[in-house]
Amino acid sequence: MNPLTQPQTAPSANSGAGNKKRIGIFGSTGSIGKQTLEVIAANADHFSATILTAHSNHELLIEQALKFRPECVVIVNESKYAEVSKALAPEGIEVMSGEKSLEQAAEMDIYDMMLAAIVGFAGLRPTLKAIDTGKSIALANKETLVVAGDIVMQKAVEKRVPVIPVDSEHSAIFQCLVGETRNRIEKIILTASGGPFLGKKPNYLVNVKREHALQHPNWNMGAKITIDSATLMNKGLEMIEAKWLFNLNADQIQVVVHPQSIIHSMVQFEDGSIKAQMGLPDMKLPIQYALAFPVRIANDFPRLDFAKSTQLSFEPPDLKTFRNLALAMEVLNRGGNFPCILNAANEIAVYGFLKNRIGFLDMTEVIERTLSKMSHIAKPTLEEYFESDASARNFAASLINL
Repeated sequence: MNPLTQPQTAPSANSGAGNKKRIGIFGSTGSIGKQTLEVIAANADHFSATILTAHSNHELLIEQALKFRPECVVIVNESKYAEVSKALAPEGIEVMSGEKSLEQAAEMDIYDMMLAAIVGFAGLRPTLKAIDTGKSIALANKETLVVAGDIVMQKAVEKRVPVIPVDSEHSAIFQCLVGETRNRIEKIILTASGGPFLGKKPNYLVNVKREHALQHPNWNMGAKITIDSATLMNKGLEMIEAKWLFNLNADQIQVVVHPQSIIHSMVQFEDGSIKAQMGLPDMKLPIQYALAFPVRIANDFPRLDFAKSTQLSFEPPDLKTFRNLALAMEVLNRGGNFPCILNAANEIAVYGFLKNRIGFLDMTEVIERTLSKMSHIAKPTLEEYFESDASARNFAASLINL
């Protein structure tokens, strides 16, 4: 049983103390975290933020905490602890620091749902702790399932914990599947905007700089995911995430490029019918949907006007130019620890690109060489996932002299 196929087990929009759903935002200073707080502020009668965490952005974390009055904050960077503590301890807000504190906060009984928005591999351990304690998960961190989707989803099933996706594509699929638990999925269709370099060829991409790649045409996202969108790695990671979220085989997952970003993804059923979820590209909508599920809450977000949306176009992805997506497809088929290795190498490669240490096309080279170097483990343990991650990061870093 997949928790996603059992929507009736999900909590109502209001729960916890004071008849509000208490949200622990893990990664509150990132793009998703900030937008989640906007949703909470606009729906203060439905939600409260009781945990906020950040890696290093202590100034924004302090500002958020003073506004939203959580019970606990975590600043992972221990050098920032004194300043955060000085600002918040007099307000009665518990302040913690260090990587382990994320797990400790995840085990606290002061929230009902984790908004898992920590970027990258770092979000895995806190999410597992939250599932262990029976907390609902609003999942914005796709890497958690890319790295160890089999273990995470099995634990969610055992604990009867709903995992509700926040990514716009997976939220779209989830919404299309509500009420369809008895009907077999033939395939899902993930839509991709194509990023800022749609239609470009390698002779153009070789000269791409950091500032060019960070200019996404449709979405306002953090730096890492924006680069992943530019390379199409983001869509590859989403394919792997979708496998675990929706209990699919690799051949049931298709990617199409849809530059307008109006259709966020589709589900095709065994009778040939296709359901699509549509809307303007605004992450606050899937965030609000995940927090409130199964209730839909009224809002004043901009609406799609079909009279002005004169064209919806689709095309296959260019796998020869955007080889990251091709690598992700290969890894999806191989399974085991290879998605974990792919993710680790990609995080290092993106970091190197953002630091101007390697070029745009070099990112693919780093990932490919790392995959060729690592050993394949068909059914890894959690510890083997962590070991694979560390080995892949070390090797990828050595390729770019980090």
